[in-house]
Amino acid sequence: MKGNRSDQTVRLDLRKVREALERRTGRDYWRSLEEVLETEEAQDYLRHEFPAEADTFADPVGRRQFLRLMGASLAFAGATACVVQPEERIVPHVRAPEQLVPGRALYFASCVSAFGFAQGLLVESHDGRPTKIEGNPNHPASLGAATAFAQASVLDLYDPDRLQTIQYRGRIRTWTQLAAALETEFERFRLAGGKGLRILTGTVTSPTLGDQLLRLSENFPEARWVQYEPVSFDHVRAGRRAAFGQNVHSYSRLEHADVVFSLDADFLTFGPAALADTRAFSAKRRIRSPESQMNRLYAVESSPSLTGAMADHYKATTSRAVSRAAVALARNLGIQGLPDVDSPVPWLEAAARDLQNHSGRCLVLAGESQPPAIHALTHLMNERLASLGSVVVVTDPVEARPELQMHSLGELTREMRDGEVEALLILGGNPAFDAPADLEFAAALEQVPFRLHLTLLENETSRGCQWIVSQSHYLESWSDLRAFDGTASIVQPLIEPLYRSRSAHDLLKVPLNETGQSDYELVRQVWRRQWGEEDFERRWRRALHDGWIEGSALPVRQLSVDADAVLAAVARVDLEGEALELNLRPDPTVFDGRYANNAWLQELPKPLTKLTWDNALLASPALAERLGLSNDDLVEIAAGDRRVEAPVWIQPGHAPDSLTLYFGYGRSVAGRVGQGTGFDAYPIRTTATPWSIPEVSIKRTGRRRRLVSTQHHYSMEGRRLVRSGSLEEFRRNPDFVSQLAPEMPEKYDLYPNWNYPGYAWGMTIDLNSCTGCNACVAACQAENNIPVVGKEQVASGREMHWIRIDRYFEGSVDEPAVFHQPIPCMHCEQAPCEPVCPVAATVHSDEGLNDMVYNRCVGTRYCSNNCPYKVRRFNFLLYSDWATPSLKLQRNPNVTVRSRGVMEKCTYCVQRISAARIQASLEDRKIRDGEIRTACQQTCPADAIVFGDINDPNSRVSRLKASPLNYGLLTELNTRPRTTYLAKLKNPNPEATTE
Repeated sequence: MKGNRSDQTVRLDLRKVREALERRTGRDYWRSLEEVLETEEAQDYLRHEFPAEADTFADPVGRRQFLRLMGASLAFAGATACVVQPEERIVPHVRAPEQLVPGRALYFASCVSAFGFAQGLLVESHDGRPTKIEGNPNHPASLGAATAFAQASVLDLYDPDRLQTIQYRGRIRTWTQLAAALETEFERFRLAGGKGLRILTGTVTSPTLGDQLLRLSENFPEARWVQYEPVSFDHVRAGRRAAFGQNVHSYSRLEHADVVFSLDADFLTFGPAALADTRAFSAKRRIRSPESQMNRLYAVESSPSLTGAMADHYKATTSRAVSRAAVALARNLGIQGLPDVDSPVPWLEAAARDLQNHSGRCLVLAGESQPPAIHALTHLMNERLASLGSVVVVTDPVEARPELQMHSLGELTREMRDGEVEALLILGGNPAFDAPADLEFAAALEQVPFRLHLTLLENETSRGCQWIVSQSHYLESWSDLRAFDGTASIVQPLIEPLYRSRSAHDLLKVPLNETGQSDYELVRQVWRRQWGEEDFERRWRRALHDGWIEGSALPVRQLSVDADAVLAAVARVDLEGEALELNLRPDPTVFDGRYANNAWLQELPKPLTKLTWDNALLASPALAERLGLSNDDLVEIAAGDRRVEAPVWIQPGHAPDSLTLYFGYGRSVAGRVGQGTGFDAYPIRTTATPWSIPEVSIKRTGRRRRLVSTQHHYSMEGRRLVRSGSLEEFRRNPDFVSQLAPEMPEKYDLYPNWNYPGYAWGMTIDLNSCTGCNACVAACQAENNIPVVGKEQVASGREMHWIRIDRYFEGSVDEPAVFHQPIPCMHCEQAPCEPVCPVAATVHSDEGLNDMVYNRCVGTRYCSNNCPYKVRRFNFLLYSDWATPSLKLQRNPNVTVRSRGVMEKCTYCVQRISAARIQASLEDRKIRDGEIRTACQQTCPADAIVFGDINDPNSRVSRLKASPLNYGLLTELNTRPRTTYLAKLKNPNPEATTE
């Protein structure tokens, strides 16, 4: 096929797609709508793996585009003159610290903010440089896991686009000058009691920052502190207040839940407890024998999510229909006084009986997109199911001061517009971009005489302020945070600030007359007041070592739900309406826009759509068929007088009468990576409809905008790569997995088996636990110095990720089952890539690893052509940035930075294997089981990946490979892969399947 594949777009005929699926029989899987098509055009498009390299430069416009991208470097290359190189000291240690050994990493406990709440981390440091993020296994909010956002946050530290100085109206200023200006302002406010002073922050759970802000409020009683984040959980807070009559906090203990009913709640990826929830939920999905027990998940949702993809029973419907389902479920649970509504879910009665049969071991959850009354109703249902106090616990608020943030921001904006605000200090965030459109925050900001913004990167808000203060990264500054259960953690820096940056603590010290105190002393002072002087130093050192403060979790409160208040709140909810609705959600990779300049996250394929470098309007196949829409069509979405243009992406399984827009893209000021990518969905978001707009219209513009999805790059060729069944099927026939696909008997081997007398490394991936969250992909990129390539190159099939997560569908396009399958290198015993390499660049080690010798590789790509798994990556155009000084600090020194013309792939993190081997040799012992954890394994929230020595029959990986659920990909080709999988099992309710 000639020409660049990115220009070869297949127009979808959904009628033909449905006909093709109806012709298929048995259990059949497909990855994309294009793959289902049997036309020669579609098949040619999918099989076209690598376009001719000359096509990249064939068009002069394309060549200019390429030079622009590589000049700006999507890996942050170029413009080095704009970067102040960090201070470099060439004098060696006269007396080196005892623990400092060149080449050996050190780990320090810290934590990162997620929705304002703490997630515990262990940060890897090489010679004083933070290079890699891991989860803290002892922290209750992470349990050893880390999100893709946390993994990529180390790249933000070294971002050359970071603000490096303090500025006033575009001119560089010193901290002394800023402090003098602040003192002048605060002296004036001190005389007026703080009237006209406003401080805007994100959600604050930090005891130290909260203490400063509360003391500031006492000193300036007329001042006001406002909190706002685009994902604010206002509906959750309001629902708790309605249910319990006061401000409280609640969270779930999914380890105690055998049955979970989710109402638009993406609890596996969304929220401050997502890592802990995923670990607890996935642990109850692991099946090791036919006698194993398994939890069950029901999900009703208006927008596709990873939680819905894990469900045993799933129904896609509108947001209002989800609310009706909640009311109908409550009625089936025996709650009286609720409106009589029609259930949009056919298996709702069976689900209600299932919940009642598991009283005290079940849970009903609602997502932030549902109204507060539905959240209150879930608390009432959990109380009636005897789960309140056991599966769901209530505590005092974790936030320093809980409030409904959308309302508070609206009040602040009104005051700014009316001239009541004389000075506004914005500590982080970007409200000029992400505030609800009806507030017109950016215009109101111009009415404030004194405007200051503390920010890591220049953004839309800082453009509207006179003072811009460069913010210190969390790896550069001291602070503290509380986790979802109230557990406190110390934010411990690992490096001196790279630039002339400051923290929020620094700014608040000025009005509190504490400028002579460091952040370190400030945090210690707060905890000294709580602990007292006795034994303080020991407890402080323990907190820094462990990464969390023992005994700091908030005590559980025993409260009852006010049923009358809940019923009254539900009665006020509008449950009617069948018009086309629009759901608004934070983007899976750039979130609310704060990660737009992070190239790792921009190129990370979104879990369900596999889109990169863009956002889209998601529509169901039924709606697309009705409106004559196809992928890449540019449409106009209108809600009243608000309009947004967006390209369409057809999402199988989406609710037929709903649309989904992800916000966070379309930044106008976001650095060289994020600026101009995607479209801005915030102009259609309002305070009244932050999550769901009940009535919208859609109109075709006649134009198209190319979207890039990595799921189109390879065809399955009709082969069975995913194997799945039900728990009951496994119990009836434990060997059903091995009967799903042909196996190659070992007696047909051309060569005799090779003996591995020492270690033989292997891996298993439990598809039953994997949620497809992408954390492993981001961790692999951070660990192995993997570059990004940009949208144009991804469109050509040239992404460089060493591990990908394939997403499969089974069934109809309207209600398919969804499966996720991580694909690293298989490390085949009989690797097809090895015999075809003319220079022996890919060879087998004596421990069974399929190694890559980079300095031998001449780039023939024969190995990639011969790899049936398509896991090898070719560095076409020198994607690695070798020039930008700050990026050099981030890279793992134990992994080679590859150049152009080299083939690369997963190595099972061979550098970690070597480090463990050296340590074991020094201690004269064998490597212990579990001592080596690959980057993907270590970060996995679901604990789905297990690595170890398959020569050891007692190792965890050997025991899993002995499971009847274990299988290898394409073993009929006799590749004998070292990476194998545990088949996916569902646990449907037999009563629900018959309704």
